[in-house]
Order: sequence, then structure tokens, then C-alpha cells
Amino acid sequence: MDDSTKIDMEEALRAIASMIERSEKAQEKFAQGTSQYTLQRNRIKALYVASSLIINELAENDVTDKFTKEDLEKALAPIASLISKSEKAQKKLDQGTWQHTMLRDNLKALYIASPLLTKASSEINARKEQTE
Repeated sequence: MDDSTKIDMEEALRAIASMIERSEKAQEKFAQGTSQYTLQRNRIKALYVASSLIINELAENDVTDKFTKEDLEKALAPIASLISKSEKAQKKLDQGTWQHTMLRDNLKALYIASPLLTKASSEINARKEQTE
């Protein structure tokens, strides 16, 4: 892994940690069982999976034994949703504002995480096919 990729991934980890923190605070505002609570719960789970994948990528560890295919597939939709919502919100903000910068950093992190989810899922599929 080259240095710029390592730096990008380390920055992505910080952005994802911030997203997790904000999502956990938001989740506290909703009653369990509500759709908003469930949405936040699913986002938080997906962000933890994404964070773990980035950590493993930085350490060059195999992730196929850490997650199930189902874990990875369940994480894809919330990550895709966060990307879509962040892109839409960012378009409404002026460049240079802290919100625009935060969304830029979040998007960069999510764009790093998304292919890692797909890659890990493919690796699990390949490993499963080899054992059958």
C-alpha cells in the first residue's frame, strides 16, 4: 500500500469514527422500535463494519473470517444511502463551510469503504466456492 492510500485510509477512519459518534448521539433521540431508531442502528452497524474493513486493509489482514457474507451485504445499503444523502446535502452548501468540508471528508471515507465491502463479500464467496 502506498503512503497516499495509507493516509487516505487513516483519514477515512477518523471520518467514520466521527460519523459513528454523531449517529450514536442521534439514535439516543429516538425511541427503540421506531423507524428512525432502526435506521440509525443499521447505519452504526454498517459504519463499524466499514471501519473494521479499513483497519484490516491497513494491517493487510484477511477479513474473510471476521464477517459473514450477510454482515457485509447488510452494510452495503446503509453505506450507499449515506453516500446519496451526503452528496445531495453537499450540493446545497457553499464550498469552504465546515459542513461542506465535513461532507467532503465523509464522502471520501464512504467511497473508500464501499469497494472494501464489495471486495470482502467477493472474497467470502470465492472462499466458500473453493470449499464446496
